[in-house]
Amino acid sequence: MDSDQGVSRRDFMGAAGAVVGAAALTARPAAGQERAGQNPTPWYDRPMRWMQLVLVEDDPGQYDPQWWLDLFSRVHADAACLSAGGCVAYYPTKIDFHHRSAWMKDTDPFGYLVERCRKNGMVVVARTDPHSIRDEAAQAHPEWVAVDARGNKRKHWATPGRWVTCALGPYNFQFMTAVTKEIVRNYMVDGIFSNRWQGSGMCYCDSCKQQFQKFCGMELPRANDPQDERYRNYLQWSNGRLFELWRLWDSEIRKINPEGRYIANSGGGSNTTLDMKTISTLAPTLFADRQSRNGLTPPWANGKNGKEFRATFGKKPIVGIASIGIDDAHRWKDSVTSPPELTIWLTDGIANGLRPWVAKFAGKVYDKRWVPVVEKVYNWHWKNEKYLRNEENLARVAMVYSQQTGTYYGGGQKRQRVEEHELGVYHALVEGRIPFEMVHDQMLEPKQIDRFKLLILPNTAAMSDAQCDQLRSYVKRGGSLLATFETSLFNEWGQRRKDFGLSDLLGVSFSGSVDRDIKNSYMTVEAQTKHPIITGLEDAGRIIGTVQRVNVKVNRDTSAPPLTQVPSYPDLPMEEVYPRVPHTNNPEVYARELGQSRIVYFPGDIDRTFWEVLAVDHGRVLRNAVAWALNEEPVVTVTGSGMLDVTIWRQKDSMTVHLVNLTNPMMMKGPYREFTPAPPQEVKVRVPKGMRAKKVQLLVKGVEAPIEETNGLLSVKVESILDHEVIAVDL
Repeated sequence: MDSDQGVSRRDFMGAAGAVVGAAALTARPAAGQERAGQNPTPWYDRPMRWMQLVLVEDDPGQYDPQWWLDLFSRVHADAACLSAGGCVAYYPTKIDFHHRSAWMKDTDPFGYLVERCRKNGMVVVARTDPHSIRDEAAQAHPEWVAVDARGNKRKHWATPGRWVTCALGPYNFQFMTAVTKEIVRNYMVDGIFSNRWQGSGMCYCDSCKQQFQKFCGMELPRANDPQDERYRNYLQWSNGRLFELWRLWDSEIRKINPEGRYIANSGGGSNTTLDMKTISTLAPTLFADRQSRNGLTPPWANGKNGKEFRATFGKKPIVGIASIGIDDAHRWKDSVTSPPELTIWLTDGIANGLRPWVAKFAGKVYDKRWVPVVEKVYNWHWKNEKYLRNEENLARVAMVYSQQTGTYYGGGQKRQRVEEHELGVYHALVEGRIPFEMVHDQMLEPKQIDRFKLLILPNTAAMSDAQCDQLRSYVKRGGSLLATFETSLFNEWGQRRKDFGLSDLLGVSFSGSVDRDIKNSYMTVEAQTKHPIITGLEDAGRIIGTVQRVNVKVNRDTSAPPLTQVPSYPDLPMEEVYPRVPHTNNPEVYARELGQSRIVYFPGDIDRTFWEVLAVDHGRVLRNAVAWALNEEPVVTVTGSGMLDVTIWRQKDSMTVHLVNLTNPMMMKGPYREFTPAPPQEVKVRVPKGMRAKKVQLLVKGVEAPIEETNGLLSVKVESILDHEVIAVDL
């Protein structure tokens, strides 16, 4: 630990001391230890249904813990995450400046819940939150407080009398290490889950300045500019420091409880700077803390969480946290969302491989309308658990997501430059009912990607030479690629190359310029080519163009382009709205065949433009391009009206197809008011070679379906879907 940070030993008296109060009843082997002889499955893989109770300071003595314990039992929850310490301690801590709830008096609220959950056979993880301290702690230890760029100590933005802590200095490395050890020693919890442990932005305290200077010999950066060498060094240093903290807490936990683990609240997609590949080596499980949607977030976003986490975690268990409330900038934490909204969020997560976790903030329950939803979803989940312990996703399409591109190319415009490309592709695939997965750009080894026939690169701009070589090898092995816009035009640090790193595969070279903010441009549909990419658009003549476009020149032989450019022309006055150049031979899509591989490249930002305007034609072109590049019979097809998120899984002795009904007027702007039933669907599933279907069930309706199988293709009719249906095939 950082013993040179100036925190006295006296401040941590009791951290290694005796068990206190009611906690003595729970100082016993953790759940993973006491059942090890009976069940070799580690504790983090056993739970399928989690519940989290986040206490507020005045809960002790004013809320009904038995109500919560009864709910845990009713919904067959097999794991609980319970508030323990950090901002507020809910147990009789002996550590100075670890603020005890003023309402707990001489009781042990945390210890009581731990003991009762253990009696019910539940896994128990303790929640800590180290992101703020009270006045008395800040006055005694000013070195714990974060400092802004002007040199001012940072007051908490929401609560008077609180201060924001520095995540990378003595507060976390010493004080919170002592808190972590005390909790584990006294209660032998299975793990510690920390919220807001990464800090609240860049800190300029003396500790951070000194350590950063030691790391690279530089001053801390003043702006988040990925092309600033100081900021690039900061990202490397802060990542390393946080992972050092992670390893410290994990090692201290395991010294006390060898089966215990530290699980950080961290990780996600291209917007996250903390490296997911490294996280996957440290954590045995991970909890996706994106609890609900707001603004223009579609309900499939929870399934996206599962795909992103699985891209690095593989077969490790991943859990999706859902809030019963409304997550908005206005922070109505005691409010409750509509039952259909909570249902669709939980359901899409489950369909995409997330084990459900419902979080409630505050033990006092003002509004109980969420309870029947959790009871219904969790009890169904418990009843059908064997069909939900997935071992493999059977999708043959994968979308690459790149934290590297988000950090070093996207910078302060990650949303527009990176994420919107991903969202456009994601929505097009969901709308096309194409099962797919996601892969991380740092994990492009054959064992990770060869199970997919097609990789999609949605403006994966920042790529190293080694990553480009990995994709060349993938294509040589028969894999196909679909890429858009500036993919591979920048190196791993976000610095522009003279040409695309994948120029030889894409069949084009960079001409030296990019057109941005293009207005009133179009694509001519070259119907005479009869190319599958324009299927369904033969009579369109032209479709709208993209908003941005890389200027390229052909460097490989290619067939006649199915879409060509109509350059931008005036859009006002109306008398001037006519094309100055009505037709060109400039391709808007390049499609090539290389042996068993097919390569599609769009020089425009068709994916990002699709997300912005949701033009039907762009979605169709993207889906057609996926189908052409895939060049094989799909593993599952679903025919019928409506919007469905389709996933397909393999379990030990079965396979399942999830159909999540997203057909709803509130799909793109929640919350849902009610469900709109999807009309009849015809589902065709390809049974794995050497297998046959013994039994087919519709798990939501709870009925058996007749088996109609021809040459390994199973046909199932689903008459209607309210929120979710699962076709389970026993093999």
